[in-house]
Amino acid sequence: MKLGKLFLGMVAIAALSACMKPGEVTRAQPSNLELGAASGAQQPKSVEYNVTDVRVTVPRSLTVSEANSLKPRADIVWREDPLGDRYKQVQVILDDAFDRGVSSLNKGRPVVLEITLQEFHALTQRTRYTYGGTHALRFDLTVLDAKTGMILEPKRTIQNDLRAFGGEEALAAEARGETQKVRITAHLAAVIYQEMTRPRDFLPADFVPHMPQTTVAAVAPEAAQ
Repeated sequence: MKLGKLFLGMVAIAALSACMKPGEVTRAQPSNLELGAASGAQQPKSVEYNVTDVRVTVPRSLTVSEANSLKPRADIVWREDPLGDRYKQVQVILDDAFDRGVSSLNKGRPVVLEITLQEFHALTQRTRYTYGGTHALRFDLTVLDAKTGMILEPKRTIQNDLRAFGGEEALAAEARGETQKVRITAHLAAVIYQEMTRPRDFLPADFVPHMPQTTVAAVAPEAAQ
């Protein structure tokens, strides 16, 4: 009996870690805001933003895998659309999700969000219909002034993964219309809304808004006549 329980426990651990990476960021630890509240420290102030545009980039340098293994080593794993350009398919999902998430943010300083995808690792068929796992979702976010282009909030990496259904739970979710795409879209919409409305406790104390650095090409002197 003890050996049987040990085996079942190992299977459960494998299911939960099917799509996890070593050192992965989670939301389990208390935030700076919670720690500040507990210690009586002054709470960071919230801000209001009017998000006028969201610019999403899915770099072609990201790796893509079509392997039907438990957890392919790749930045992008996406199977719910027909076989094709996974970069474009993921771009459509991100555009939809982030546009939804900021749709109600129309008061305050006009800003533009620059978002660059780092990881979009959904489940393979093999993982989805057995153990399930985790949708690993990671992107960089920079907030710019919509009028001047000034950097109001420097680039920060956001990782907010989503538990992925597996086996019978996945089949039941699909029957309800809760596909991977539906769940990931709703999740990312909620994530970007939360990130844009939370207290700005993540900003460095010495940060000052500034214009992006630009590289100016040297101009060769005109040839002597």
